[in-house]
Amino acid sequence: MSSPHTAEVKAAADSQEGEEEVGKQTRRHRRDRCLFLPHTTWKHTQPVDLIRARYWTAMAERTSTGLLTMMLEPTPAVAMTLPAEVREKLAELELELSEGDITQKGYEKKRGKLLAPYIPQIQGVDPSLQIDNRIQASSQAVLPGSKHNKSRAANTRDERFRSDLHTEAVQAALAKYKERKMPMPSKRRSVLVQSSVEACTPPDTSSASEDEGSLRRQGRLATSTPYQGHGHPAVEHWFNRVIQGSSTSSSASSTSSHPGGRSVTTTNTTAHAALNANAAATALADLMAHTQLDNHSAPPDVTGLSERSSLHAERPQVASVRSVSRGYNHHTSVMETADGVPVNSRVSSKIQQLLNTLKRPKRPPLREFFVDDFEELLDVQEPDPNQPKPEGQQMSPLEGDHLGMVNKWPPSLPAALQRWGTTQPKSPCLTALDNVGKPVYTLTYGKLWTRSQKLAYTLLNKLSTRNEPLLMPGDRVALVFPNNDPVMFMVAFYGCLLAELVPVPIEVPLTRKDAGSQQIGFLLGSCGVTLALTTDACQKGLPKAQTGEVATFKGWPRLLWFVTDGKHVVKPPKDWHPQLREASNDIAYIEYKTSKEGSTMGITVSHSAMLAHCHALTQACGYTEAETITNVLDFKREAGLWHGVLTSVMNRMHVISIPYSLMKVNPLSWIQKVHTYKARVAVVKSRDMHWSLLAQRDQRDISLSSLRMLIVADGANPWSISSCDAFLNVFQARGLRPEVICPCASSSEAMTVAIRRPPEMGVPPPGKAVLSMGGLSHSVIRVDTEEKLSVLTVQDVGQVMPGALVCVVRVEGTPYVCQTDEVGEICVSSGSTGVAYYGLPGMTKNVFETIPIISSGVPISDRPFTRTSLLGFVGPDSLVFVVGKMDGLMVVSGRRHNADDVVATALAVEPMKFVYRGRIAVFSVSVLHDERIVVVAEQRPDASEEDSFQWMSRVLQAIDSIHQVGVYCLALVPANTLPKAPLGGIHISETKQRFLEGALHPCNVLMCPHTCVTNLPKPRQKQPEVGPASMIVGNLVAGKRIAQACGRDVAQLEDNDQFLYIQDVLQWRAQATPDHPLFLVLNAKGTVASTASCLQLHKRAERVAAALMGRLNTGDHVALVYPPGIDLIATFYGCLYAGCVPVTVRPPHPQNLATTLPTVKMIVEVSKSVCILTTQAIMKLLKSKEAAAAVDIKSWPMVLDTDDLPRKKSPQMYKPPTPEMLAYLDFSVSTTGILAGVKMSHAATSALCRSIKLQCELYPSRQIAICLDPYCGLGFALWCLCSVYSGHQSILVPPLELESNASLWLAAVSQYKVRVTFCSYSVMEMCTKGLGSQTEALRLRNVNLSCVRTCMVVAEERPRIALTQSFSKIFKDLGLSPRAVSTTFGCRVNVAICLQGTAGPDPTTVYVDMRALRHDRVRLVERGSPHSLPLMESGKILPGVKVIIANTETKGPLGDSHLGEVWVSSPHNATGYYTVYGEEALHADHFNTKLSFGDTQTVWARTGYLGFLRRTELTDASGERHDALYVVGSLDETLELRGMRYHPIDIETSVIRSHKSIAECAVFTWTNLLVVVVELEGSEQEALDLVALVTNVVLEEHYLIVGVVVVVDPGVIPINSRGEKQRMHLRDGFLADQLDPIYVAYNM
Repeated sequence: MSSPHTAEVKAAADSQEGEEEVGKQTRRHRRDRCLFLPHTTWKHTQPVDLIRARYWTAMAERTSTGLLTMMLEPTPAVAMTLPAEVREKLAELELELSEGDITQKGYEKKRGKLLAPYIPQIQGVDPSLQIDNRIQASSQAVLPGSKHNKSRAANTRDERFRSDLHTEAVQAALAKYKERKMPMPSKRRSVLVQSSVEACTPPDTSSASEDEGSLRRQGRLATSTPYQGHGHPAVEHWFNRVIQGSSTSSSASSTSSHPGGRSVTTTNTTAHAALNANAAATALADLMAHTQLDNHSAPPDVTGLSERSSLHAERPQVASVRSVSRGYNHHTSVMETADGVPVNSRVSSKIQQLLNTLKRPKRPPLREFFVDDFEELLDVQEPDPNQPKPEGQQMSPLEGDHLGMVNKWPPSLPAALQRWGTTQPKSPCLTALDNVGKPVYTLTYGKLWTRSQKLAYTLLNKLSTRNEPLLMPGDRVALVFPNNDPVMFMVAFYGCLLAELVPVPIEVPLTRKDAGSQQIGFLLGSCGVTLALTTDACQKGLPKAQTGEVATFKGWPRLLWFVTDGKHVVKPPKDWHPQLREASNDIAYIEYKTSKEGSTMGITVSHSAMLAHCHALTQACGYTEAETITNVLDFKREAGLWHGVLTSVMNRMHVISIPYSLMKVNPLSWIQKVHTYKARVAVVKSRDMHWSLLAQRDQRDISLSSLRMLIVADGANPWSISSCDAFLNVFQARGLRPEVICPCASSSEAMTVAIRRPPEMGVPPPGKAVLSMGGLSHSVIRVDTEEKLSVLTVQDVGQVMPGALVCVVRVEGTPYVCQTDEVGEICVSSGSTGVAYYGLPGMTKNVFETIPIISSGVPISDRPFTRTSLLGFVGPDSLVFVVGKMDGLMVVSGRRHNADDVVATALAVEPMKFVYRGRIAVFSVSVLHDERIVVVAEQRPDASEEDSFQWMSRVLQAIDSIHQVGVYCLALVPANTLPKAPLGGIHISETKQRFLEGALHPCNVLMCPHTCVTNLPKPRQKQPEVGPASMIVGNLVAGKRIAQACGRDVAQLEDNDQFLYIQDVLQWRAQATPDHPLFLVLNAKGTVASTASCLQLHKRAERVAAALMGRLNTGDHVALVYPPGIDLIATFYGCLYAGCVPVTVRPPHPQNLATTLPTVKMIVEVSKSVCILTTQAIMKLLKSKEAAAAVDIKSWPMVLDTDDLPRKKSPQMYKPPTPEMLAYLDFSVSTTGILAGVKMSHAATSALCRSIKLQCELYPSRQIAICLDPYCGLGFALWCLCSVYSGHQSILVPPLELESNASLWLAAVSQYKVRVTFCSYSVMEMCTKGLGSQTEALRLRNVNLSCVRTCMVVAEERPRIALTQSFSKIFKDLGLSPRAVSTTFGCRVNVAICLQGTAGPDPTTVYVDMRALRHDRVRLVERGSPHSLPLMESGKILPGVKVIIANTETKGPLGDSHLGEVWVSSPHNATGYYTVYGEEALHADHFNTKLSFGDTQTVWARTGYLGFLRRTELTDASGERHDALYVVGSLDETLELRGMRYHPIDIETSVIRSHKSIAECAVFTWTNLLVVVVELEGSEQEALDLVALVTNVVLEEHYLIVGVVVVVDPGVIPINSRGEKQRMHLRDGFLADQLDPIYVAYNM
């Protein structure tokens, strides 16, 4: 069925072998090409007339060859009337063809399209007839040596995975797609430069995959398909592209499935023309439709550049902008987002494109099912009722021929060796060749016998440890021989057999990090191998340790290396003879096999099985004594070993062994040896046939007429058929007979399963089946009729082996025997299969002792069967067909796909320009309870970003169309970076491992979770709200109490209530205890920088007040811009003395004015400050040149410096008329990036201080240490207010000083024996990161933290458990009590709601179900249960504070188990926001709100945080049960996705865990897409590894699909002074394209 080209094609290999070794003979001198593609500017601008001239001359040549019928040929008259634009296009096309940039068919199609409007249309021809016509029309017409016949080396194809039918199917499938504009990932340029590992050398030679060659076949085959689908997605696209000037359509348009060569069918040129005409007509219709469409929705301009094409005024304007197409109408560059927000930036338009591609979701209809509140069930896909089901009868087991008896059959293999070694010593056994194909050495049977004996004797008698022989019979010995030394291997193998040792042949480990080498080590270890045999040359080449001995490889046991060359072995004495026993069930040898997961197993083969297998092969292949056989395969395992080492000795055959290294240099070598030695049999793989197709041109004098069997060892690969056909077509002329090609099927476990017999055995003719891939995906065999697109053509692998019983069983579950039209795993029962996996009894039972049963449950036979891991069926004439291997099986949503088939589809998308053919890996990974397909390919170094992206998006479409399955991830890696299998080919399991570990380092990634993941739970539907009454009743019935709690009552607690104003307290203290120390500020060295007693502070405040009173009015707002220190505190009280309202502002950072100064300016303006008080240094900074660059420095209000104020006493203190008067303004930037100032009255200020004093038991005798910023919230209150109110001494540690001395804070705590200390998360993080490894050094400096009773982290967020726990753990060694660390909670409406304090129970931690939280429910689970999230109580509720949990929408009270908004009522609530705009509604809602039912009297303030209350088993100080408040997160930050509520921190925690190089992460949504920003803390080449890992983890743990992954440098995610992420700032920066990301991936 494979219908290939007619033209002779001269093409070189696409993968590196071809280009380097093989391609030398066929390389053609290429002219400097100029590409004329519709979206590129001209490389060499040539005068248009010259091009026209060239075009018409070429046209004349062409017509004379009869290539085009006059039907399509415009007469000169017509030609001259063609618009100049069209003529130019034709000239361009012509040149593209002559340069080989476009194929003949592509040329005809495009040209037909251009001319169609000017040619009379032909109506009424049914296009389907024409297509059938073309498939049947056999065209042998090859053009006479036209110059266009030369194909370019780049256009070669890999024939193994090739069937033209498939290529055509893929092209047709692609044509169905309208080109969806996918947003292309954006990359920082530096990443693009990252070249392949060996950029200068041609890529390494061992690339072509073991089953995937890369040379290209030549010559013609029987039929041809002249009008084949080519690189273009479809006719319409050509027009779309011209109209939109799309630049996504990369030069893929110039590739095609016809590399060069022209094929012409004279029989249906009219049909051809009609087809073109029809196509043109539809194209024009389409064009009209598109034009209309495009005017309405022009894709946004993405970069804002618009280079005009410099060609000609008449050409449509085409922009060469990266990756995004655009229409004519440039004025629509501002686009609207889904929310209708106009945006004008590159990123947002890309996201919009992404949204546009996602608006067509591909999801199967979901079943309706009830979603339980807590269980989000993953959608289980119902089987499609219309899917094909097997209809045949149950198959009966298939028996092979009887194993014939032979008279002289030796009792064992060593006995056969002895017989030939003694009776026919001169007879050649094996000829070894060097790397240029010269015979180096011929081993005779006599030599093999004597040398094996010597080795056996030496191994048993001459190796000893402590006078004990090193080896005993039955011990395992590793054989480490290179692929080009079969002689030494054979001697070693038979030497071991004669010594009754068990050889374990393995690959030569070239480096310590070979792919899979560690697994080989495990195998050797489990086999108890202590000795490795090798050659002298090989031993010298192995990596050495310092001692000069061979290095121990990772995971390998300690080995003794023994060199088997002549000088190391001893001649046995005359009386010593090896014991030759009859073949028994003892182990003869162990063959290694790598599983799909990458683990290596050892398959044990017994002496009897080895003998029986040789017997069966001899009978099946009709081997006779002294035949010559050419072996191209690896002689260490599988068919190479069976034919070339074992069966050959049994029959005294002569083996010509062709090393892999020779094949790379000269792919024809095996054919030449067949010719030279008149070999009767050759054992090859399809890639060897495929490679030789290329090089055969120069060899006229070879003949393959001696061959009676060409055994294709990988004939079971369905894609080998095209190599076989192509090879036959070329070499039939050289004496190759068609019936000689004998595919066989085998596996390491079952050895040879089936083989096509040579024709002389009177067997039925070979079979072929064209099967529907759709059917195969359901394991059903349907010979394809209607769906021409997705078919698989397979050839038979002959009959079952003699003496074997074969049946096919279901792949999963109980091994039921399949029906006749069902695909299953082939199982074999015979005496010639492997026996077990060494040391793995469980797996052995599953694989080697399967008992197939029939539908009634009865075993099919009493003999155990061996599973072969081959998927197939038995066809007519008892022929066995194989459609794939278990290793390549991917089960996606219940349908089965074969990795090889997917590779073939990817390769049919003409990848020559972009990726190396032999180097594509396809595997599946499990994400969210289903397999997901991943395709990884090596990209050519010269492929441009756009081209590769274009190719990738088309591969996705092709696979989707042909296999009806989505690709989850497609990654391109730089050339030569995929791990190689020993003999070429890609090491799939290692590639998968690297993918999952994030160690592939791709240079291009395309993830498509939106199309693939179809089993997400249904989005949650919001239920209609329940009424208030039923809510209360429901809670009562459920026994849930209303969630409310309060701190201790303040009313009864006596306190110095005579002071309603904090400034009065300071005056009183200055009189009562003038010298009592209040403040002590430390510098970075840990020494005291400044101190203040009550009197000193009072005096400094008076001076400030005196300076203000003359200048300002009472009630004026004053900005205090000071570094942390006593000045700040003194000026604060100075303002209160003078009746002004102070506003503390963090000073600008001198090194970073551009970002910090505007914030200062904003606070000064928003707070309406009429004056700025500051130091001289900062005053200079505010008016400096650098400042002028950031803000308008002329508009600052009055600036006073307080450094040298005169010692003046103010006339009299200002007394506020009522405590409700404004005391100070507290400005802070919230986590959502909003600057919010709140008003604190004198009453609230005193109440706040009183609550904190009571909670922390603060008295004048106490000392507390504070390492916080003093500008807002609780940090400000602790610095400036509490010490004055309570009289305790505060040791102040400015957090900035920790940057130069991380231990400053802890050393101070230890030095002053502080019991209570406060810090921020950023301080705690600095200590854990900076001091984690230095606890020992700190202990030596006598830092002791056992004094600390409470260490409170001041925060406005969910407690960061991981950080507090690691802090406790690290400093436990310094005496820190694990119970000491706790957190506080405050927010804008109330800066201190919870504080652990000194009394009361320890903070509790609960584990809640994260899935329930998304539904605003709290469900407690056990620690460590899946989806559990630990939450720590945010400290104890402060005295006088009442808290209730309210529903965010209905504003009704909630029960204990619900997540709701925390509302707070307390005397120290702020009185409202201070804004310029005075949005009263906002204020009323936040600060004065009432419940909608229940207690509707109390006035509450809404905190804007979600949390829940839980009554614990603990008792508090008053003996009541303790109510714990748990804060879950800010309401403004939550993400509403799929009807559920997500907290960014949960997603971020998962993401940070997914790869070691992710330093920090932040998520936000944009429209309805989840955007994940990760900071990469490694090399930039790891950036793209993160895309898949981030997508996986968010899917697995949160059931969300990530829309965009942005990889940025460390430090890009903005963080505020409290160490909280500013996600909204980040979002704005992302949308405004200011992040300078390393990589942005848009998941499809």
